[in-house]
Amino acid sequence: MKKVRKKKMLIAVGILFILIGTLMIWFNISYSPVKKQFENDISLLIKNNQTFAADEEFEETDFSHLPTAIQKYIANCGYIGKPKMSYMKMEYQNVDFSQGRSGPTLKIDYTQYNFVVEPCRMALIDSSMFGIPFEGYDYYQNGTGGMKGVIAKAITLFDQTGPDMDKACLATFLAESLFVPAVLLQDYITFEEIGDFEVRATISYKGQTASGIFTFNEQYEMISFTTNDRAVTNTDDTMEYIPWSALCGDYTVKENGIKYPAKFQAVWNYPDGDFTYFDGTVSEVSYGYRQ
Repeated sequence: MKKVRKKKMLIAVGILFILIGTLMIWFNISYSPVKKQFENDISLLIKNNQTFAADEEFEETDFSHLPTAIQKYIANCGYIGKPKMSYMKMEYQNVDFSQGRSGPTLKIDYTQYNFVVEPCRMALIDSSMFGIPFEGYDYYQNGTGGMKGVIAKAITLFDQTGPDMDKACLATFLAESLFVPAVLLQDYITFEEIGDFEVRATISYKGQTASGIFTFNEQYEMISFTTNDRAVTNTDDTMEYIPWSALCGDYTVKENGIKYPAKFQAVWNYPDGDFTYFDGTVSEVSYGYRQ
């Protein structure tokens, strides 16, 4: 009887080691269903979002109908004479990312694409929690926005969708529009000058509208975007509209002659104090053009 129990125990231990080994291999191989979906979605979007002719360049007259602060931003950042883009790719590495005011702070890599022809933004979060892969997929396409989190490459932790997410994702796209100047020339976005260094922007798409205020410094670098049109998800899964700010700084001129901000922060402006949940440095910005 003791030999039988010992044999069963050895079999159980062996199965456990096999399972652990299998999981470790699964965690460490490069393949991921979330990443594969992201890559497939991006490939299709790039194929279907060829906006401008390859030799079409920005001219000052393209922006002459926009507020003075935006015209000066475009000129000072070096976009005049550069090709008009169909999309932007922006990458971050080792971002401090907090999952709520009471949640843990992770180090993440973040890759995003912003498309021009219609408001569309896709972003991939790549990280780990206690050695277990954690991936997130933020998306806004065809008027639908959402945020999905997956752990261990297979277990969905959350999958947030609905009208509040649609509006929040549209507001995020608007916040980043100045870094993709071709977006500023589209019919779905309008601007109103409210001061020498402030511009109100409004974006409307698929029956949804979001707005916010861009603020510039004396060098006409855009330093912040604030909006009341983003809702935060509380711990009980309810949605609450809290003022939200995107802050940027440390502008530098890159090899392509365009000046970009290196630092980005995303901040919830709670009544009892600001909460910065995304604090990162841009590692690379690139544009895609019609072939």
